[in-house]
Amino acid sequence: MMANQKKLSSGGVEWSIRVGDGSPPEILVPQETLASRVWLGLKDKIARFVSRVWRFLEKAWNLAVDDPRKVIHCLKVGIALTVVSLFYYMRPLYEGVGGNAMWAVMTVVVVFENTVGATLYKCLNRIVGTSLAGLLAIGVHWVARQSGENLEPLIVGASVFILASAATFSRFIPTIKARFDYGAMIFILTFSLVTVSGYRIDKLFDLAQQRLSTIIIGTSLCILVTTLICPIWAGQELYVMINKNMDKLANSLDGCVSQYFDHGDEKTEKEDKALLGYKCVLNSKGTEDIMANFARWEPAHGRFSFRHPWKQYLKIGASMRSCAYCIEALIGCIKSENQAPEFIKKHLRNTCLIVGSNSSGVIKELAKTIKTMKKSNTIDLLVGEMNSAVQELQNDLKSLSCLSNSDSPPFQEESETPENKKTEKPQKAAATIPLMGVISVVTFASLLIEIVSRTEATVEAVEELSNLAEFELTVSKQNQSNQKDEHTTKNSQMV
Repeated sequence: MMANQKKLSSGGVEWSIRVGDGSPPEILVPQETLASRVWLGLKDKIARFVSRVWRFLEKAWNLAVDDPRKVIHCLKVGIALTVVSLFYYMRPLYEGVGGNAMWAVMTVVVVFENTVGATLYKCLNRIVGTSLAGLLAIGVHWVARQSGENLEPLIVGASVFILASAATFSRFIPTIKARFDYGAMIFILTFSLVTVSGYRIDKLFDLAQQRLSTIIIGTSLCILVTTLICPIWAGQELYVMINKNMDKLANSLDGCVSQYFDHGDEKTEKEDKALLGYKCVLNSKGTEDIMANFARWEPAHGRFSFRHPWKQYLKIGASMRSCAYCIEALIGCIKSENQAPEFIKKHLRNTCLIVGSNSSGVIKELAKTIKTMKKSNTIDLLVGEMNSAVQELQNDLKSLSCLSNSDSPPFQEESETPENKKTEKPQKAAATIPLMGVISVVTFASLLIEIVSRTEATVEAVEELSNLAEFELTVSKQNQSNQKDEHTTKNSQMV
């Protein structure tokens, strides 16, 4: 026997079916309609979209908090565009540039960069490229007009082909590409535009003059805004980057050596981050080249003169990267499956730690020299200590052949037989030091010695920078040099 009961619920109507065999009632729920499914899908997509927008806004906020200068740069671009737009909105200014005020707006959009050096690089290249191309275009137009109507298009076409091809080829030359690549591109654009349009326009000189004047207005405004309002100097950025990379390199070297000999100790997240700081040195070459190129265009600012030797920072960066490559190889030794036995590590532990500590101390002293822009009076002493530690490490490496495994676990004794007596000495000699263990620890020690030699190259590069940039002498070093000069003067007088 089966009875049907109709029940009302908050969601709608439910039908409860009770079967006469005593089983619990079965509830039938009405199926969802098409409209409800569409609404649920649309609501889910809206929720996902809002979540993505919120995550994007969080990333943008964190980016602005980490580096507020990026926000300042955006505001500077807005100020420059607002001011230059007045030439388009105000009729006297608009007519003063011949109705070509839009070129000034386009110039601001194209040449305004984050650093002062990058902005100056683009502004000067744009002015020079536009001026040179305009003059050549006017000259070619005059020659073509004097040659007659039949030869005019041929001369114009040939000039565009030759000069555009030559300017494009010049962009492949390394020296021109580094300093004048943008100017060469602007030259091609302006020359082609003025030359081709001059074939149909009679007042070509007025067109070139108006274009040049609007570009000068735009570039001048960009230079004023980027230099006067919270300037970001490319040279200062390069200087800070080199200084930070030196500290990271020294910390990575310290952490690498200590982790190799204390492999069982747990490392904190901060120590692991410091250990991988050498990767910033390896990945900084492109940024260093760009910053050094832009820094050459900047005027004197802060502690840097107009002719500051920015190229020398590239040499210092290259020498640091050579040390970072060795540190990367040391990381490979740490992660290697073939590790040296503990008694071999114990034999070289103290000496390797001293070599690593002295090398990192020299690098930190070099970072201090660059940061204070004063010649160090202890760098020679630190380099001497580093070389002495290397000599001790080399002596310890030579003594590995005489090292016995007395600290290693004893071998199991076997019953003495005539055959065992014959092979006892060769077995002990072969088991004295495992070959793979020797290879591992010798590789690590050899890399430390190589780092020392490359650190000396970094010392030479920093000393050359201090001489070219005329770093100040510290008080003690200045007194020593004065005493040396007085001693030399007395000896000359006695002679």
